[in-house]
Amino acid sequence: MREVLPELLEWWRAGDEIGVGTVVATFRSAPRPPGASMLVGPDETAVGSVSGGCVEGAVYELSREVVESGVPVLQRYGISDDDAFAVGLTCGGILDVYVENVSRETFPELEDLAAELEAGRPVAVATVIEHPDPEWLGRRVIVHPDDDHLTGSIGSPRADDAVRDDALGLLASGTNATLSYGPDGERRGEGMRVFVWAFAPQPRMLVFGAIDFAAAVARVGSFLGYHVTVCDARPVFATNTRFPDADEVVVEWPHRYLEKQRDADAIDARTVITVLTHDPKFDVPLLEVALRLPEVAYIGAMGSRRTHEDREARLREAGLTDDELKRLSSPIGLDLGARTPEETAISIAAEIIAGRWGGSGSRLAQRDGRIHHE
Repeated sequence: MREVLPELLEWWRAGDEIGVGTVVATFRSAPRPPGASMLVGPDETAVGSVSGGCVEGAVYELSREVVESGVPVLQRYGISDDDAFAVGLTCGGILDVYVENVSRETFPELEDLAAELEAGRPVAVATVIEHPDPEWLGRRVIVHPDDDHLTGSIGSPRADDAVRDDALGLLASGTNATLSYGPDGERRGEGMRVFVWAFAPQPRMLVFGAIDFAAAVARVGSFLGYHVTVCDARPVFATNTRFPDADEVVVEWPHRYLEKQRDADAIDARTVITVLTHDPKFDVPLLEVALRLPEVAYIGAMGSRRTHEDREARLREAGLTDDELKRLSSPIGLDLGARTPEETAISIAAEIIAGRWGGSGSRLAQRDGRIHHE
């Protein structure tokens, strides 16, 4: 929903009714992840995508019907054994799409939700998408990690408590998911399905070293949705002018900045760290801190093979263990044959993505099996 929120909010504020289709579950090689949304506005404009083009037409028509009827629909789109093109989803995947009518009446919390997201505060939205009692369908709660109070209710205190606990777990990992319960929120039951949008703050990318490669990495990191910080101890190089795509540029010794961020609990399991200075007076004290962080998604350091060997020896002298050194990706990036800063930034981003989803970095044409990793 996040990518279509500006248009949704504009129509909502005008008092319009909007058809909203959201991917709530995927199977096999589905093209869009859970949480991807498409809007059908009051002027019949379509915004966003649920399948990259495969079933947009069907979801568009269903959205118009749902706005007309006011009754939400959970629809599955897949392939037909007889004719894969008959249903539109030709990639071989399966999508569950929940289509609802959004308006001031059906989603009165939308403006408050948008304000939370704009402020960078974590929040989760849980919506009942399937239930044996039609009265429960479409009910939602808003979950805040720092507040025991829920906004709204899905039907009963028991169900609210179960959904809140699970939504907090999804929010901690920044994962959208469909959860299954019994009709009253029973943990081992079936019958109720609840989709949770986990609107976690942007994951962080820390780029150390204000060099030309860093500008390219910051650009790609921003494109991928990271909140990008560039840090360097040299004020002549660490400027906003040189790094227009970074969210912030910090003049500070890298290891001191990282220590402050660690002590402020500003680093989590989604944070990625790229060390591009390839200068031991910066790299070694910085990596001493980075490789001892309890949770971090990725740590990569730039440099030649010789630079890597020298840096590793210095880190061992500083007391780092084999297990700590195994966390370091060095030389940084995947083997794409990259030479320019932009190509190198793509190779670094590719390694980060592969690590996140369990990809091998090999060519898909040379592999068998499913394309998308869990």
